[in-house]
Amino acid sequence: MSGHGGRRTQAQRDAITVEIGYALASAAFVAAVLFGAVAGPALLFALPETVGTSLLRAGGVLASVVFAVRVVSVLLRFRAEGPRPGRTGPDS
Repeated sequence: MSGHGGRRTQAQRDAITVEIGYALASAAFVAAVLFGAVAGPALLFALPETVGTSLLRAGGVLASVVFAVRVVSVLLRFRAEGPRPGRTGPDS
């Protein structure tokens, strides 16, 4: 239901779909970069086993948390602001 008590228009549904896709894609990118920055040294260099394992685990945990926080923050911002006209147009 929309904020006005009626059904959502196709444009509103499209805007929500685009925003969900953006939230997931941007979160995956940020999480991958963070994982690479934290766990990368463990994958590239011959580090002691405990250090390498710790970096891999820390990278995985941090990437997971950042992914979730990014998705939630993008979707909450969209919910608070609502769709902006022209934002999901084919020429934007």
